[in-house]
Amino acid sequence: MEDGIIARADTDAGEVVLRRRAGALELIVNGVFAMDTTEVSSEIALADAAGSPPGGVLVGGLGLGFTTARLLDNGATGVDVVERAGPLLDWARQGTTAVLARVAADPRTRLHHAGILDFVTAASDRWDAIVLDVDNGPSFLIHDDNAAVYGTGFLAACLDRLTAGGRLLVWCETASPALERDLRRVAGAVEAIDVPVTREGRSFTYTLYRAWRSTVTP
Repeated sequence: MEDGIIARADTDAGEVVLRRRAGALELIVNGVFAMDTTEVSSEIALADAAGSPPGGVLVGGLGLGFTTARLLDNGATGVDVVERAGPLLDWARQGTTAVLARVAADPRTRLHHAGILDFVTAASDRWDAIVLDVDNGPSFLIHDDNAAVYGTGFLAACLDRLTAGGRLLVWCETASPALERDLRRVAGAVEAIDVPVTREGRSFTYTLYRAWRSTVTP
């Protein structure tokens, strides 16, 4: 297939673009590179860290669907996906990419057009795992207002929406000592998981944080 823009749309939070470059799909949000299909090992690791089987899961951030697809493959009983960029949900329902199509078509998936902060605050449900991949982490934000996602108030709210022993997962593009410190203030146990990756000849280490609602240890 030829390189170029596959889909684009304007939203209140900026432009969302899906394009093909050098044979890979890229997602650009608000002018910032969000992810591509060249290297998705950290998205897979994020889903795997939720447990197997993961039970019922809330996912903040659809992206290109790889984390949600893996959760479904791992036997999730249900996955609520919250995404602030409405066009991404439309592209999933339209089958714009194979992974997004599979996610949207699975009867265990429920797609919600909302901001994760408001969604969790208003929620009455509980989940066995909450997975947050709504931005690049607190050190490199796509949307400035997502800074609140990594604050103790919202982290505590997420932990409160978990079942006993439930897991909260947070994806970061690099280690965040401040985030880990704040998680330890509100969680029963916290673990940092490093995921080394190689992109275009350069090596990076993404970091996943896993926290438990109670004093249950891994």
